[in-house]
Amino acid sequence: MAKVLISDSMSNVAQKIFEKNNITVDIKTGLSEEEIIKIIPEYDGMVVRSATKVTKNIIEAAKNMKAIGRAGAGVDNIDLKAAKEKNIIVMNTPGGNANATAEHAFALIMSVLRKVPFANETTHKGQWEKKNIKGTELSKKTLGIVGFGNVGVRLSHLVKGFDMKILVNSKSLESRKKDFPHVSNVSFDELISNSDIISFHCKAAADGKPLITKEHYKKMKPTAYIINAARGNIVDEKDLNDALNENLIAGAAVDVFSKEPAKENVLFNNPKAILTPHIAASTTEASITVAEMIANQISDFLTKGVKIHTV
Repeated sequence: MAKVLISDSMSNVAQKIFEKNNITVDIKTGLSEEEIIKIIPEYDGMVVRSATKVTKNIIEAAKNMKAIGRAGAGVDNIDLKAAKEKNIIVMNTPGGNANATAEHAFALIMSVLRKVPFANETTHKGQWEKKNIKGTELSKKTLGIVGFGNVGVRLSHLVKGFDMKILVNSKSLESRKKDFPHVSNVSFDELISNSDIISFHCKAAADGKPLITKEHYKKMKPTAYIINAARGNIVDEKDLNDALNENLIAGAAVDVFSKEPAKENVLFNNPKAILTPHIAASTTEASITVAEMIANQISDFLTKGVKIHTV
């Protein structure tokens, strides 16, 4: 009988699906790399979210591992090269949390434009800061979306009611343009120069370098806002902090960081930055969807050899 380790917290629907497929499942969360290495040889499969880092050392110790499943889209926390060298299949669940992530990006946009966190904090303290809180309307602004996969597409639909102009920077959009008449595909420089809000929904660069640095901020409108709910290393955090302090842009909202958990970060305490702890995909609905998807995928592979959404 196949055996699977779930090493991150997720909906119990995953456990039920594995058991239904006669797969033994152990749920052991919060383990260190060393603790995982000790137990991993006995497992045929492993399911993670974003907390567990599936390192080369873990993969090398996984003597019986056949598949690693990521309940979510990003696989930055899995050493793909090491997995490939050991012929271990890696699967993810693209689209499973797209709506949740797009909605959070939209919430960040509205929060930073209307200064909601500051208004909330000061009002709770009994400070009536009405004169000092003047927001910006979303209506008729230009939204730049970098990356037009499931999340970017969903965000473009969410803002339709605000009569916005939508610019997109995406290589894959060219072959799909007829399906998205409400957006314009432009160069990266054109997007950052003309957008009022720039929201990232793309993969990190293969070389790990940020997509946007200080030189890019000089091309932006001083009234522009940066939104990052994609990958922490897409945006150079020091450059972003400098751009905010030098008034090159108006504000930023960030859900992902170069190092997580983010216990220290240059953006901390910057009044122009809204920060959330990588919660874009953290909704009740999305957690059930991705758990169900990855449990079915791993079950189908271990019992039938069927590969779905391999990375």
